[in-house]
Amino acid sequence: MTTSDSFSLAFRTVRGNKLRTGITVAIIAFGIMALIGIITAIQAMNGKLRESFSFMGANAFTVSYKERFRFGNRNETEKIDKSKKQKKSNLDKIIRLPEAEMFKVNFKYPAIVSISLQGPGSNEVHYKEKKTNPNVRISGGDENYLEVNAYKVDVGRNLNKIDVLSGRNVCLLGSDVADKLFGTTKDKAVDRIVSVGGVPYMVIGVLQSKGSSPLLRADNIIITTYNNVRKLQNSSSSFTLGIMAQDVQQLDGAVTETTALFRAIRKLQPNEEDNFAIDKSDKLAETFISLLGSITFAAAAIGFITLIGAAIGLMNIMLVAVNERTREVGLIKAIGGKKRNIRAQFLFESTIISLMGALFGIFLGVLVGNSFSLLLGTGFVVPWGWVIAGIIICSVVGLLAGLVPAIKASKLNPIVALMYE
Repeated sequence: MTTSDSFSLAFRTVRGNKLRTGITVAIIAFGIMALIGIITAIQAMNGKLRESFSFMGANAFTVSYKERFRFGNRNETEKIDKSKKQKKSNLDKIIRLPEAEMFKVNFKYPAIVSISLQGPGSNEVHYKEKKTNPNVRISGGDENYLEVNAYKVDVGRNLNKIDVLSGRNVCLLGSDVADKLFGTTKDKAVDRIVSVGGVPYMVIGVLQSKGSSPLLRADNIIITTYNNVRKLQNSSSSFTLGIMAQDVQQLDGAVTETTALFRAIRKLQPNEEDNFAIDKSDKLAETFISLLGSITFAAAAIGFITLIGAAIGLMNIMLVAVNERTREVGLIKAIGGKKRNIRAQFLFESTIISLMGALFGIFLGVLVGNSFSLLLGTGFVVPWGWVIAGIIICSVVGLLAGLVPAIKASKLNPIVALMYE
C-alpha cells in the first residue's frame, strides 16, 4: 500500500462525510478568518494613517507649544525631573506671534520656515446660491505655508508677503471646496468673492488635491494669512512653526538647531525642560500605529483560541472515526497494510480537513479585511506573512489533532478489528 493510496482513501473519507467535515472546516475557518480579517484591516488602516498624517514631507517638522496628541503615560525619560525647578510662567506657555517671527528671522539653518495659525474648523462657505457643508476648516499661514505643508497651487497664485502683512481677506480654496462651489470650472474661481462664515474673501487661487480620507480631510480647507485668522473668533491662541529642511539627511540637524534657538527665544535656563513640542511629519501616524499593535495581538489571540477549540473538536471527530472504521482498518491490515499506512491515512485526513478550513478562512478573512479598506479608500491588501503563517499553523493543528487517533488506529489487532460490530 503506497502513500498515494493512503492519501486517496483519506480524501474519499473526507468527501464522504460532508456534514462532519463541513462543521469542522467551519470552526477552523472562523478562527483563521478572524485572524486574517483583522490583520488585513489593520494593515489597511496603517497605510491610511501614514498617508493621512504625512501631510508634510519626510524632511519637515512642526514646533508647537504642546503635543497635539498624547496617549498613555510618558516614558520615564520624558518625565520632568521633579528635582529641577521650573519657572511657573514657562509651563504651558503658548507660542506668540513675536516669538514665531523672531524665530523665522533668526533661523539660519538651510531650511524653509513657515508661521501658521489654526482658525475655526466648522465653517460654511457660500458662492452665490451654492454652499458647502459646515465642516470647512480655515488655516492661516504665510508665503511658505504651502511649500512646507506639501500643497501646490493648481490655479491662481500663492499668498505673498503683502497679503501676510496686511491681513486682507484673500484666500486659497482647497480642492474639495472648489469642486463644491465651482464644479469643473476651477479657473473661474480666481478673483471671485466667497463668503466664509459670513465674511467675504477674494479667491486668489485653488489648490491641487492632496487626497482626502475619513481620517484627515486635507482638501476640505481654506487657507488665508495668519494675520487674517487672528481677527476671527474661535481661532487658536498659539502659533505653530513649520520647518522643512532641504533633504532628509539634514532633518536631525534642523531639529537640533531649532531646539537651541527656540529655547533661547523662550528664555529657558539650561536646567529647565523644553516647554514646546517638536513633531516630525510621521510621528502622529506612528503613535496611532503603535496603538493598533495591541489589536493585532488580540486578533492573534482570538484566532489561536478558536484553533485550539477546532483542534480538540477535530481530534474527537477522528477518534469517533477510528471506532466507526475499525473493520475498515482490519481489512487494510489483512491485505498487507502496515501500521505506517494506517497512521498516514488518518493524519492525511485530519490535515486535509484542517487545510480546507485554512483556505476558506484566508479567503473570507481577506474579503472581510478589504471590505474595510474599501471604506478607507486604500488599495487591496493581502497580509502574505500571516497567510503563510495561517497555512503552517493549520497544518500543524491537523497533524497534532490526528496524531492520537492515527496511533490508536494503527495499533488495532486486525483479527479483532474484522470481528468488530
